[in-house]
Amino acid sequence: MPTRADALSLVHEWTQSESLRKHMLAVETAMRAYALKLGEDQESWGVAGLIHDFDYERFPNEAQAADAEHPAEGVRHLRSLGWPEAICEAVLGHAHYTGVPRVSTMAKALFAVDELTGLITASALVKPSKAVRDVDVAGVRKKMKDKAFARGVNRDDIVQGAEALGVPLDEHIGIVLAAMQENAEALGLGGVPPAASASTTISSDA
Repeated sequence: MPTRADALSLVHEWTQSESLRKHMLAVETAMRAYALKLGEDQESWGVAGLIHDFDYERFPNEAQAADAEHPAEGVRHLRSLGWPEAICEAVLGHAHYTGVPRVSTMAKALFAVDELTGLITASALVKPSKAVRDVDVAGVRKKMKDKAFARGVNRDDIVQGAEALGVPLDEHIGIVLAAMQENAEALGLGGVPPAASASTTISSDA
């Protein structure tokens, strides 16, 4: 079983974008929360969340043939390193276009939390405080209805993901939001002093 350190090393090697690294950390956080809720292994689920987009910067969607883009290239590399098929299949399954069915609960959870973490992050960053602690479930639901907000976030994936897990949408949002709030500083969502400029750059070594 690869460790979190193994996954983080690959993330740093393959991804330079700080915002993309933070996204992967957010998905890891959400996956650990769901593993705890469902009685699953937090380490393997967390690692799956952390690694799921590590190849995106090098192989962006639709840049090449379907079998030579994210996440297929990344999974090819993971398999060459001997990573477990459960993680590889979950990573492949989080993208519709791979055609890989989401059979395991891990795969369903990864798909369900991926887009939602992006929506919650965006919801936090438009707050004056830029703090995820100031985001609530009702606010996230409101942002979901605003199609002009965070256009890159697929709302249907969030809804379908919650349904596949058998979790009511508000509860699903609440689980992921609470996890991100607990890990706010590492995710760059701890907020800025009121007097700080709205253009303050978020960075960390995470």
